[in-house]
Amino acid sequence: MNTKIYKQVLLLAGDLVSAAQKKDQKSFDQYYQELKDICDEHDNTDKDHPVQWETLADFTDDLADAISLYEKALVKAEAINSKDFRSSIGFAIATLQVELGQESSAIMQLEKAKISCNKIADQELKDEINHLLARLTQD
Repeated sequence: MNTKIYKQVLLLAGDLVSAAQKKDQKSFDQYYQELKDICDEHDNTDKDHPVQWETLADFTDDLADAISLYEKALVKAEAINSKDFRSSIGFAIATLQVELGQESSAIMQLEKAKISCNKIADQELKDEINHLLARLTQD
């Protein structure tokens, strides 16, 4: 990922968290729009990267919209064959699908994420994926 864009996304993520903690909706909306503009500007260019879209989805309140953004990020993660991003994004999608009562879709997403996470270093993410998948398939 382009270092300049990564730093912008990281800075905006921090600003969004800060605005949310302060319950400053006006600033939150401004930072969110800046992040969305970065995503839109680089969409389908050589500067496009799943981290931009995953971050935007992380700060999207509407669950259906967030899933849409995560799905876009997932396509981009698949395009660069990033097991780390495929795992984290797949898990994020699945958790939102569970909240929306879409358990069968969540299970399918988690099964894909489980395959992707086999070769990543993030043991905590692996455990979260496996735990949620086990919970959903026991019911």
